Amino acid sequence: MSRLRQLRKERGYTQVKMQMLTGIDQSDYSKLETGKRYFTYEQLRRVALALDTSMDYLAGLTDEKRPYPRTSGPGRKERL
Repeated sequence: MSRLRQLRKERGYTQVKMQMLTGIDQSDYSKLETGKRYFTYEQLRRVALALDTSMDYLAGLTDEKRPYPRTSGPGRKERL
């Protein structure tokens, strides 16, 4: 989970700030960063939105940090 920690630090966020942005308890977030706990889909989604990256980047499936273009259509609302 070094990508997760690296991105968080690049953004200047603390784990407490990530808790505020994602709703993931700080102690649980710490376990996600150290690999002691696995993400749920919803947690990964929230973290990707908070860090302005893609879920694929966090999962190590791409080296591109920029998120994919988000679609916004009728009734679609991005939530954290």
